[in-house]
Amino acid sequence: MNQKRTLTAAALVMAFSTIATVPAHAAGKEKCYGVAAAGQNDCGNLAGTHSCAGQSTVDNDPGEWKLVAKGSCESMGGMLKAEAKKRYQETKRNS
Repeated sequence: MNQKRTLTAAALVMAFSTIATVPAHAAGKEKCYGVAAAGQNDCGNLAGTHSCAGQSTVDNDPGEWKLVAKGSCESMGGMLKAEAKKRYQETKRNS
């Protein structure tokens, strides 16, 4: 019985430790909204109209994002998530 508990505890520790880590390809990067060319977004958009990479249909859509080097987003003309969400919500209210 002790071996079963030990294995369960070890499995839980491994599961929780992997949740907190950043994938290797994303280390040192951040989501940058509004800089992706059509079909070049990295994943789902703010509007929730798709959840996959490569599905953006408009260049520089403020709801689409790409992973960029940390600290370079704003100099590229993009926005971090908080600003992008704020602008998206304002646009939604005004339409």
